[in-house]
Amino acid sequence: MLRRLSQRLLLHPEDLEPTRDDFEVIGAFNPGAVAVDGEVVLLVRVAERPAERRDGWTPLPRWDPGEKLSVDWVKSDGLDLRDPRGVVLPNGFSRLTSVSHIRVARSSDGLSIDEVSGPVFAPSTEWGEYGIEDARVTKTGGRYYITYATISRRGVSAALASTTDFVTFVRHGITFPPENKDMVLFPEQIRGDYVALHRPANSTFSPPQMWVARSKDLIDWGRHQHLAGGVYDWEGGRIGAGPPPIKTDEGWLELHHGSGRSGPGGTGVYAGGAMLLDLEDPGRVLRRSPQPILVPEVDYELEGFVGDVVFPTGVVETGDTLLVYYGAADTATAVVELSRREVLDALE
Repeated sequence: MLRRLSQRLLLHPEDLEPTRDDFEVIGAFNPGAVAVDGEVVLLVRVAERPAERRDGWTPLPRWDPGEKLSVDWVKSDGLDLRDPRGVVLPNGFSRLTSVSHIRVARSSDGLSIDEVSGPVFAPSTEWGEYGIEDARVTKTGGRYYITYATISRRGVSAALASTTDFVTFVRHGITFPPENKDMVLFPEQIRGDYVALHRPANSTFSPPQMWVARSKDLIDWGRHQHLAGGVYDWEGGRIGAGPPPIKTDEGWLELHHGSGRSGPGGTGVYAGGAMLLDLEDPGRVLRRSPQPILVPEVDYELEGFVGDVVFPTGVVETGDTLLVYYGAADTATAVVELSRREVLDALE
């Protein structure tokens, strides 16, 4: 674990209004981040759920086509309610207890929030019926490209959108079909290719994995290559990319998340780690952190909708330091300042 040069809680659910008057915001977290014309723009995941309670019934929200929220009320009898994030239906399939969209927040100094707009990026097709979440932002080719997870009854897919102003967005569709998420783009082409990291569904044959893919046009992806597995105990349950990679003289610095294998009904502790990838061959890991560099330690990371979670999704370079933006306890958005040199020195 690295020392924190500074840390701040930036956004809490109470800071935001719900999409509907009869809904409540329960999370403002997992923000994508990018420096734009002297300010930091955050794309924050906003999770909300129905505020109404009915004895013996469970509300399951979803997005209808046309960006309208609806609620399915199902009898609580027969539901597996152990995980607060979702329920398992009697047929064995799952539904989420909240539904997410993306809102834009702006910061003039990277350490405080000046403005949060309305719900500017919400699901608009059947692929986002159960929400869109966990955006990452990469500037390349004069545009800002946004990768995110889109969730539906078909599963969890990785999708792509782009913008020039964070007001209007062009949706480019699904890039990796179910089950896949945690897609991030490298900020420049490498040997003529766009390159992305992504996380296929966990396999029963191996530890969790991160993969590399390449594309000529950002739409059609192939030449897939295994990158790294969750080989250490702290990432043995899940592993996935965090923010887009940062180019350094030593290689591409990628911050990632990991969690250990959870106990009965648990989700494991989510922490942040790092790895260094070859500049010319980003499918080759040069060094990585055997121990997490960022772990839950303050109250807003330890307690929340899902406690013991630090989930890095954005990073902005500020001289010799890194502003790392992350979701805390699946509830709030926070930022921590780390020394880039100390991050690199933690890799083996």
